[in-house]
Amino acid sequence: MDSADASSSSRPGARRRYDVACVGNALMDHLAFADYAVLGELGLVPGAMTLVDVATTMRIGSRLEGVRQVPGGTVTNTAVGIASFGGSPVFVGAVACDELGDRYAADLEAAGVAAVLERLPLDPADADAATGRCFVVITPDAERTMATALGAGGRLDRSGIDTKVLEAASLVYFDGYLLDLPDAEAIVETILGATRAGGTALAVGLADAVLVERHRATLHALVSGGVDFVFANESEVLALSGSASVGHALESLSRPGLVVVATCGPAGALVGSGEGIAEVPAFPVAHPVDRTGAGDLFAAGFCFGVTHGADLAGAASLGSLAAAEVISHIGARPEVSLAELADEAGLLEVLGDR
Repeated sequence: MDSADASSSSRPGARRRYDVACVGNALMDHLAFADYAVLGELGLVPGAMTLVDVATTMRIGSRLEGVRQVPGGTVTNTAVGIASFGGSPVFVGAVACDELGDRYAADLEAAGVAAVLERLPLDPADADAATGRCFVVITPDAERTMATALGAGGRLDRSGIDTKVLEAASLVYFDGYLLDLPDAEAIVETILGATRAGGTALAVGLADAVLVERHRATLHALVSGGVDFVFANESEVLALSGSASVGHALESLSRPGLVVVATCGPAGALVGSGEGIAEVPAFPVAHPVDRTGAGDLFAAGFCFGVTHGADLAGAASLGSLAAAEVISHIGARPEVSLAELADEAGLLEVLGDR
């Protein structure tokens, strides 16, 4: 992928039909609590995402108890969070023509997210043509380990990316999991072409430290010249940069026009830009229940903020608020209005369009 000529000066400007276009894997999440011994039995790497097939997810499901189904996918969670803030997100992805696919589309619309879904036909001889699903195993320390069968979502290709939808957004966001798709290179080139042509800002989430190792060259190319915003946690930004500390990682990745946000759990977040590195505190959570979706919702608050006129610190504060809400309960979606929480916390004052 050649991104050397990519524009790095885009920033969310005039309001468009959508605040953020989120492109990603459409997955039905299956949430359950278990201890680390169960992860060992299932052959899952603690804290990581492992790609499996649909048959494997069925085996995993048979070993878990109290499984709760919630339409998800990392970028979808971000889109739902943006809607909860009162934003106008659109999700672009693929599902099968099955019951899970129908439920997925209806749930997005009910959550306030416009759904632009490629609907793929079922094949009785191909179990992996079904709508994708992800088993999220939550251990007693509130960490999440994921086993993902991409299913139809993994068959999203260039033809399923409506560039007019991307150009109708102030910001386009996708995460590293998109790079695992067979047609990933063509999809990313389509996204880059649409954002360059439309003067649309572009953001990427690093998603997973193991994934960073799989796609290091592509991610380096994007960070070097293809994107305007990067979201990562500590392990992800260290994996990409090879640095010994988050601060040094942000310095090493720095270039004009790039903003890199590294979330550091209870320690808050660091925001690296041409103005230096800013520290943003976390919102306290007395008893974290499930860290699933913390990064997704941080990205939601940040993306909502920058598309509504907030400065970088204000956008990061909105992200911290959203992350704190989502880790206070099971599941990767907010259970209360993030707009109301932000209003109560006095954070809506950071928005430049208010």
